[in-house]
Amino acid sequence: MCGLSGEIRFDGGRPDLAAVERMSDLLAARGPDGRGIWTQGAVALGHRRLKIIDLSDSGAQPMTVADEITGVFNGCVYNYQELREELRRLGHRFKSTSDTEVVLHAYRQWGTACVERFYGMFAFALVEHRTGRLVLGRDRLGIKPLYLAPAPGRLRFASSLPALLAAGDVDTSIDPVAVHQYLSWHATVAPPHTVLNGVCKLPPATVRVVEPDGSHRDHRYWQPSYTRRTEDLGMGPDEWRDAVLEALRTAVRRRMVSDVPVGVLLSGGLDSSLIVALLADEGQRDLKTFSVGFEAEGGEEGDEFRYSDLVAREFGTDHRRMTVPSQRVSTALDDAVAAMSEPMISHDVVAFHLLSEQVSKEVKVVQSGQGADEVFAGYYWYPELAAVAREDEPQRYAETYFDRPHADLARILQPHMLLPEDVSGRFVREHMARPGAQTALDAALRLDTHVMLVDDPVKRVDNMTMAWGLEARVPFLDHELVELAAACPPELKLADGGKGVLKEAGRKLLPREIVDRPKGYFPVPAIRHMAGPVLDRVREALAAPEAKKRGIFQESYVAELLAAPDEHRTKRGANALWQVALLEIWLQTHGIT
Repeated sequence: MCGLSGEIRFDGGRPDLAAVERMSDLLAARGPDGRGIWTQGAVALGHRRLKIIDLSDSGAQPMTVADEITGVFNGCVYNYQELREELRRLGHRFKSTSDTEVVLHAYRQWGTACVERFYGMFAFALVEHRTGRLVLGRDRLGIKPLYLAPAPGRLRFASSLPALLAAGDVDTSIDPVAVHQYLSWHATVAPPHTVLNGVCKLPPATVRVVEPDGSHRDHRYWQPSYTRRTEDLGMGPDEWRDAVLEALRTAVRRRMVSDVPVGVLLSGGLDSSLIVALLADEGQRDLKTFSVGFEAEGGEEGDEFRYSDLVAREFGTDHRRMTVPSQRVSTALDDAVAAMSEPMISHDVVAFHLLSEQVSKEVKVVQSGQGADEVFAGYYWYPELAAVAREDEPQRYAETYFDRPHADLARILQPHMLLPEDVSGRFVREHMARPGAQTALDAALRLDTHVMLVDDPVKRVDNMTMAWGLEARVPFLDHELVELAAACPPELKLADGGKGVLKEAGRKLLPREIVDRPKGYFPVPAIRHMAGPVLDRVREALAAPEAKKRGIFQESYVAELLAAPDEHRTKRGANALWQVALLEIWLQTHGIT
């Protein structure tokens, strides 16, 4: 895994190489094993490399092929060997064994349509020497990030938002639309928005072609249909179970491609346990698995080791578990926030950061169970949504999933940050009204998989693992598996309390105690219950001069939260004080005044 950056000028000037260097330096953790800078004409590219596959020296980036195209790439194309052979038969010549070179030759052969042939997670920037055209692309599920900072006469881009801040000259004023979504949608901010007006993000499954004059065009190259397919109409529950298991097996197998050992982040839940079982089936020996737990607070347990230990014993893994005391959570908080490209309020963000630190000392690649709940309808609210009429579904979704209604924001936000319209609700209504979703549940799953999942859990795992040069691969977001799940009848996904078809697949491989256990959520009690050291950090951030000057939140609301730190909850049960404070901590950590 790597980090990329760059700048293109539209005003006849040369790119600011010092700014690209600063972006590249900020991305060092994403790619600690190598760096490179390239410039020609109006464009400069920067790259940081994490060595996963053994490359010859000619595999370094930025990479140029045939004196026609230069590019930088972040991610992994799992089918690159098959593509390499196809391109070789078409007359292309290769100098390295890298998937980056395959990507560049694929663009030479098929243009922007090359992305439709890639299986994997990726973001890239390519420059055509002859035309000066810049091409930016992102994978189907947005697993790899790509942030953009447009300005008069230029465009900068990077794998993280803080890298763009390091380049300088960014409009850091706060975007009220993003704040509305942050407070409504559990910190999900949908592209192109970020919390800063001067930074946007390329949407998933999108290729953007930027012309030398600054104009651009976007092409969304993938969106599965959430409808029942004609070819599947004869399939019964057993056939669907077997199809899902085989697709997941293929997804896990694809993500074994590496010249270094591949471990697993093992929570002991169904999803990560299935990955361990399938890797064992594929013959992987001495598999390393890793679990994290936390000190109990407020009467709430902080670990699920009994389940992860059971799976580790069942499949004979080399298992590590890590217990984090509450005091360590507070000291680790600022490092985790520094690693966030955007504010993330989910309690497990610190857990992933601490776990990734330890895991990176033993392996460079892990597989993770992220995404299964969104793809296979595992959350508790999906049965409620399935029972409503299609026209009522957006309102019920907001009532069920949003942290608070639009009307509540008037007493939370200062007037200059308050929007008259419910922009978050409007986004949900418009997304769900699009064609291609057969039922209310299909529309909800499409929204969660292609928006919420991308800009909450997937972003969280990418940011926290890459902060330590650790590559996280997510088999449940294999695009063929997602297409299959989208077509699966809703009643099979909703069965057995949620993820029914996946649980049936799990019963063929896992102990019953794992498949039939109550659904768990990654508990971090020190944050959820505002343990003393965490609360001290929260008070410090909210009392800081920057917070007072910025004035996002009503002072009376902040005082109300601070007076009873563990009592105020959002509709989804999150600590409301943490939600407010995290935004301020993030802004201050990244030097935004």
